[in-house]
Amino acid sequence: MKYLLITLFVGFYTINFGYSQESRLNMDNQIKQKKMKIEVWSDIMCPFCYIGKRNYEEAISKFKDAQHIELVWKSFQLDPSVPKEKITQSTYEYLAQRKGWSIDQCKEIHESVTQTAKNAGLTYNFDNSKVANSFNAHRIIQFAKTKGLGDQAEEQFFKAYFTDGKDLNDQNELNAVAKLIGLSDEEISTALTDKKYEDTVKADIQEAGELGIQGVPFFVMNRKYAVSGAQAPEAFLQTIEKAFEEWKKDNPISPFTIIEGKVCTPEGKCD
Repeated sequence: MKYLLITLFVGFYTINFGYSQESRLNMDNQIKQKKMKIEVWSDIMCPFCYIGKRNYEEAISKFKDAQHIELVWKSFQLDPSVPKEKITQSTYEYLAQRKGWSIDQCKEIHESVTQTAKNAGLTYNFDNSKVANSFNAHRIIQFAKTKGLGDQAEEQFFKAYFTDGKDLNDQNELNAVAKLIGLSDEEISTALTDKKYEDTVKADIQEAGELGIQGVPFFVMNRKYAVSGAQAPEAFLQTIEKAFEEWKKDNPISPFTIIEGKVCTPEGKCD
């Protein structure tokens, strides 16, 4: 009789809830895979893009549903006309010439940016920075994304340019940064010679133009909301929460409509 009751109970559970062990596992995997996409157009030569990355990271660390967010880095070039050969001018000299500023003006502007970066926990060394064309770095980033290393790639290239003073027009230094990301010599060569990564960079830049993006960083959340510039973490968090609530209505994380009550968790926490 005891075994009959157990069998009837299991049968009732399966019939009424429709979930076998396999279907429940599939459902759990689908729930885990559901993520709202946040796309960010960025250039590794953009000082506010690195600051924006840090501010975004602070915001997402406070977002309770962060596991359901997918960050996608998109390529952008602020100045594609920068030569791809070694540039002997300092950053101040190059920009002063390009913008029609004095060297003193240039230094004053960069000092302000350096302080903003410091407030975000970053160290900028413009005295040692080397002006370079960012296109090849973007090609490597696009390859790194296929390996799940997009965020690591952005971080390493930002640090190389703004903190470490690496010359990314120099092939050896470019390769050294790519290896810090975790790429092999063969993978670096593929990133720089396979035309599809070049095309992906160009496609991102073209898409930015079609979306009316004129400056970076530019964060697009669920293709409904955008944050332009290195906004404060609070601004990021507020927009992420708003976008996620709308996304969740169309993409329910749980298959159930839940009426919240007091519960205990496996970690031993009880309301």
